[in-house]
Amino acid sequence: MMREKLTKTLALFLPGVFLLGFSIGTGSVTSMAKAGATYGMSLLWTIVTSCLATCFMICLYGKYTLVTGETALQAFRKHIHPVVGIFFIVALTAGVCGSVMGVMGIVAEMCSEWSRTFLSRSIAPVYFAGFFTVLVYFIFWNGKTKVFERALALMVAVMAACFLLNFFITMPPLVDILKGMVPNLPALPTSAANQGQGPFLVIASMVGTTVYSGLFIIRTTLVKEAGWTIKGFKHQRNDAIVCTTLMFLISGAIMASAAGTLFIEGIGLTEATQMVTLLEPLAGKLATSIFVVGIVSAGVSSQFPNVLMLPWLLCDYNQSERDMTMPRYRVMVFFISLLGLVVPIFEARPVVVMIISQAFQSIVLPMTVGCILYLGNRNDLMGEHSHSLTTNAVLFAIFAFSLVTSWMGIQGTWQLITTH
Repeated sequence: MMREKLTKTLALFLPGVFLLGFSIGTGSVTSMAKAGATYGMSLLWTIVTSCLATCFMICLYGKYTLVTGETALQAFRKHIHPVVGIFFIVALTAGVCGSVMGVMGIVAEMCSEWSRTFLSRSIAPVYFAGFFTVLVYFIFWNGKTKVFERALALMVAVMAACFLLNFFITMPPLVDILKGMVPNLPALPTSAANQGQGPFLVIASMVGTTVYSGLFIIRTTLVKEAGWTIKGFKHQRNDAIVCTTLMFLISGAIMASAAGTLFIEGIGLTEATQMVTLLEPLAGKLATSIFVVGIVSAGVSSQFPNVLMLPWLLCDYNQSERDMTMPRYRVMVFFISLLGLVVPIFEARPVVVMIISQAFQSIVLPMTVGCILYLGNRNDLMGEHSHSLTTNAVLFAIFAFSLVTSWMGIQGTWQLITTH
């Protein structure tokens, strides 16, 4: 009886756990660690603002599905224009491809560097990339949606425990954490100036990985699949709150770990392996090992929804059965999974790949906000559940915020390109 009750309770939060695994991947770890190492805790306000906006957007998109029974892509295609749906499929797939390359590159390099502590020589990154790529594809080949969700729940739990424990080991002064809650645009430290790493690109990447359009769109599919109706609005709201609260705690813990070590020493962060080689003398082997396990869990957990993004979006757009055992979807996932080998094979810089990939997602955000602003105010669709004046005011504020971060992403990317 107790087990059945626990299973039902867990089921209520699995969509949120799935989204958390989607959001807190290696991209988020890289963005938050980069921010903490370069600017300390001064950009903590970006995480706070992004998590509040994410919670609000998750609830709004979820509410639309609860009222109409339509997913986001179905609504875009039916009530706006089919081209809008296609735009999101192309944009999100492009972002995911960059993320798959960066995620596996960072995980592989971290594991390779970490292996030095146990072996006389490190294991080449390509072997780790190959192992985790095969692992993710194997689980995809044999699993169903519920298997993915439960596998993610386990990895998210490991990831959260690792990063939060590491926070207490390496946390910066409390006063710095409180100051970071106040919005500001920090000056570029001298140590990072030659790298072209201004705050614009870092802020855009932090927003891009947190207020991620793919979260809201995939979320509507999960809500519809769960069979929730408007009577279950409280459940989906609580699910969103739990998801974004954990998102804030984990992201803040990652930033604090880097701020309490790399920033204090004025080292900064340009390569993924620095998180191992530099953290160890500053925080000790235990903290470093915990951090690496957290990063591996984050990377693998985010790869599941990453490789599934394109087939899920196509099924949603075409309103077809989401049967991932179909040959065409297995082929799609296979080739997307292979992108995880690009960075180790060609020895690209995974941190730069991840930062640009996450910043790109912030450019898609204004379109995502604009779509729910339009759909939510359609009385013929939402009826008595149409957006209130307060909801519209908050949405306009998020829209303005998204335009600013999009501009930051474009400026930061251009700055990075012109300085290299």
